[in-house]
Amino acid sequence: MEVVSLGTGTKCIGQTSMSPSGDVLNDSHAEVIARRGCVRYLIQELRGAVSGRGSSVFCAADERGKWRIRPGVSFLLFSSHTPCGDASIIPVTDSQPQPCLPVTSVKSRERMDGGGDLKRKAEESGEEQTSKLPRVEEKAETKEEDRGDSDLLNLKRNFKETSVETVSPSSQPKIKDGSSTDFGRTDRAGLHHQVPDIHRTGAKCVPGGPADPLQPGVGYHSTGVLRVKPGRGESTLSLSCSDKLARWGVLGFQGALLSHYLQEALYFSTVVVGKCPYDQEVMQRALVTRCSHVSDLPAGFSVRPPELLQSTLEFPFSQAQTELQHQAGQGRISPCGAAISWCNVTEQPLDVTANGYKHGVTKKGLGTPKSRSLLCKLELFHSFLSLVSATDPSALPDSLRRAELQTYWDYKQASQSYQQAWQQLRSQAFPLWLRSDRNLLLFH
Repeated sequence: MEVVSLGTGTKCIGQTSMSPSGDVLNDSHAEVIARRGCVRYLIQELRGAVSGRGSSVFCAADERGKWRIRPGVSFLLFSSHTPCGDASIIPVTDSQPQPCLPVTSVKSRERMDGGGDLKRKAEESGEEQTSKLPRVEEKAETKEEDRGDSDLLNLKRNFKETSVETVSPSSQPKIKDGSSTDFGRTDRAGLHHQVPDIHRTGAKCVPGGPADPLQPGVGYHSTGVLRVKPGRGESTLSLSCSDKLARWGVLGFQGALLSHYLQEALYFSTVVVGKCPYDQEVMQRALVTRCSHVSDLPAGFSVRPPELLQSTLEFPFSQAQTELQHQAGQGRISPCGAAISWCNVTEQPLDVTANGYKHGVTKKGLGTPKSRSLLCKLELFHSFLSLVSATDPSALPDSLRRAELQTYWDYKQASQSYQQAWQQLRSQAFPLWLRSDRNLLLFH
């Protein structure tokens, strides 16, 4: 195995902070950071392939200008925690370790009858109801002055994800039809147990669809629906990591631009989640079942569900462990505002950002190349254009032989097979998926 990309992060920027220049990193959740770092790695590998230097990942495909993944090579995603959104709406069972508690905002706890497990936990520890209980729904809306972006020690609050290249092929799981909505569970003796509560997610239901009932216990959330991540005090257009992983299971994680060069989309063969609250049926529902019926996809695309596994390893700086080891007088626990990306590339493998820009940039530096994350749309677009320039004109894919291609939007739309697959996925599974305004994608 070889680690090719690693990411940490828990933040998103609000809709009004999105940039028409493509120079702001909108979504800094760890899974997204790891995936975007992996795209940087893939661009480097394709440059080696088109220039004749060779690639350990790609070999020439049948179509002119196209490449495919080498036999025996696959990609695995490891996440230290379940993805935000639908995959994190997990039943709370007696068998789960107590450090992994259901987490809600103060307002949510006030709506619950008696406070549920949170109140019991506080009473058992002799603390007041206002003790330092985690406030997951509020963590992405922390005030600027409270985030402590300059304190890199707070990076211990971030979760780590890696994209891993491995030579071990993985078998595909069987797709289950639907999943329990009342979170009832049947034990080995055949007895049915009603689960009293569920873990919460801070991601909000997309407008126009089912809303969360916000009822006590298992009635708090709707399940199987698209969700957007909370921003800093305002709504975002960033879909939850559960939704994005489900999308990657059909469209691949390579994106529209790299699809120009690839004969087939790239899929994660396996998704591994570290030790944390976890439920196999919920993961199956969130990442697989919602898209299992999608059909009529163009050549090179298919419904490719990953094998879903859980590890016994717990990230030592996870949210649960940080809270468990926190002592009185150490100050308030706050999610780190920065995000770290490392990927296996020769030039500038490390990228640290905050608020969508390079960490430490001043207001005077905003809008300059030095302020840009290497993972933002503009930088990835420029890296892709350098790949196109490095390709011999006679070896260019047919979709890149059009003279009118100029903007980021042009190049994305010219990837016709990818756009056709995306249209099928939207129409059949995700009709409420939020899309960015076209004016935000017209940069060069």
